[in-house]
Amino acid sequence: MSWLLNLYETYEANLDLVGKIEKKHNDQEYTLLPVSHTTQTAHIEVYITEDGQYHSASVIEDKNEANTLIPCTEDSASRAGSKIAPYPLHDKLSYVAGDYAAFGGEIKKEEPFPHYISQLEEWANSPYAEDKVRSIYRYLKKGSLIRDLVNDNVLHLDEQQRLLNKWTKSGAKPAIFSVVSADQTSAFVRFTVYDLNGVATKVWEDKEMYNSFIQFYSRKLGEEDICYVTGTMVPATDKHANKIRNAGDKAKLISANDSSGFTYRGRFKDSNDVARISYEVSQKAHNALKWLINRQGKIIDGRVFLIWGNDVIDVPGPNEDSYSLDPDGAVENERRVSYTKRELAREYAKALEGYRSRIADSAHAKANVLVLDSATTGRMAVLYYRNMNLELYLDKLIEWHSTCVWLHRYRKDEQGKPVLFYGAPATKDIAYAAYGPNASNEVIKGLMERMLPCIVDGRNVPEDIVTSLTRRASNPIALDKWEWEKTLGIACALLNKREEGLGVALDHDNNDRSYLFGRLLAVADVLERRALGDETRASNAIRYMNMFPKHPARTWTIIQACLQPYQMKLGTEATRWSKIIDEIGSRILPEQFNDKPLSGLYLLGFYSQRHELYQKKKNNGSNSGKDDSDSAEEPIQS
Repeated sequence: MSWLLNLYETYEANLDLVGKIEKKHNDQEYTLLPVSHTTQTAHIEVYITEDGQYHSASVIEDKNEANTLIPCTEDSASRAGSKIAPYPLHDKLSYVAGDYAAFGGEIKKEEPFPHYISQLEEWANSPYAEDKVRSIYRYLKKGSLIRDLVNDNVLHLDEQQRLLNKWTKSGAKPAIFSVVSADQTSAFVRFTVYDLNGVATKVWEDKEMYNSFIQFYSRKLGEEDICYVTGTMVPATDKHANKIRNAGDKAKLISANDSSGFTYRGRFKDSNDVARISYEVSQKAHNALKWLINRQGKIIDGRVFLIWGNDVIDVPGPNEDSYSLDPDGAVENERRVSYTKRELAREYAKALEGYRSRIADSAHAKANVLVLDSATTGRMAVLYYRNMNLELYLDKLIEWHSTCVWLHRYRKDEQGKPVLFYGAPATKDIAYAAYGPNASNEVIKGLMERMLPCIVDGRNVPEDIVTSLTRRASNPIALDKWEWEKTLGIACALLNKREEGLGVALDHDNNDRSYLFGRLLAVADVLERRALGDETRASNAIRYMNMFPKHPARTWTIIQACLQPYQMKLGTEATRWSKIIDEIGSRILPEQFNDKPLSGLYLLGFYSQRHELYQKKKNNGSNSGKDDSDSAEEPIQS
């Protein structure tokens, strides 16, 4: 219940944003819904005069303009199938048109219009009704909506004066057939009212209309009961909202309508014994959740990843990489290669200072991490929830971004050129690196969920993820050149996290067997690349890399034999390379020079040794052959 309480508190803290229209990056509109309201996609907009006369109508062809905020009751918010439960104001043709049956509209059980118009009449005659409600009621009770829409060429009839199921006539197809998913009878209608001065009021954006229905409907709620969330005696409900992820989402987070199955039977007598939630809490919590998902949620294959703060809504997400947090814009900075964990933490703390300053006056500021998904069409579950002190959350982010770090070059600048950045990879990039660029959304969202506790709670990265990364990074021939470099950098970042911060800078004092073998492989690769010059084919070290960690001693013997012609080609310059190989080899104890498989640590040794050799070449300013300082960071040729 804690996630419900925090969503409810978030709604209460943002009452000034209720009903305020906001836009996403794609111009899609969303809002923090008022209580007793939901959203629908409207197809037809009908204009009514203040004295209750038909004025005009139009088809809503722009999908971004079709999203409509409408009042709803408990029954209408959860209606399905043939159940008759009218929305209080805007609704489908079958509900709002009194002449629906006269024009061939299909009636399954009984006509919905009488239920709709009697409910609207009750609101229009209540002391809470706005004049706009009364204007709409006076017009609709005449029962002439479809006739007026036909006369205005919004709806279309066949030869029998019945609504057309589909357009089969010659000429351009009318707009209504382009916006409805089925036939004309499925069209959803919303209303606009013209005042005496000819000014149109969009009633679905009118806050006075919101408050009018809220006051009217609050008097019609059911009996009071104790709310398990707030602990108060208030009107309760057992009908909770759907449309959580989008307007077509039927899955509910709270429901217990399976009285014949085992949803609660065997443990409780009836569903209300499991939990009793007030109507107000349910409405506000669900509306806050919908708003947050639209505002800052990440949805992958239906799974929602959401992070928000009770007091400060916008909180940096755990799925980001250091590129988006880097205060220096993630530009190349060689000094960072030697940063300590403390220095890195200080750098990332600078990027989060804005959040800290906003929570400085609130000792109770909380961060909430929530993961949702649905296994079936109608059921949704909370897969992960964490509520923690916001200061602690930010500290955990800083710890992750200052320990799971490596030097990467898979980002691009405005000119499309690779950009060096030193930091932690995003969880989505980790997923693609571990399982390949063709990994399904099911796999991606599963890994992102599993990585959350590693970032937020400081748990160890699952071993199978590290193993998969190591295996793919050890097989450069099977990958595209850019993909291998990206996979190698991400694998090193997670291995570095597990090894507690070895860093990109070469550790000359590290005598770990795997680390030393990795260094040998890097020297062999750079030596051969130097001899090849402008040739772009893969070196023998790269070609044998897949076999190397499985049988290091035997594979190194093969690689070293393959180096001889390249050493001859380099002449006296090869002496320096031979000395480096001898110096590294002398550190491996004789009893350790065997075919026992290497740990992933060999990748760190490989990367760090290769990076140092190319940095030395760059710093020496040599112009002979290919610019190796570039090839160090550019992907190898397959």
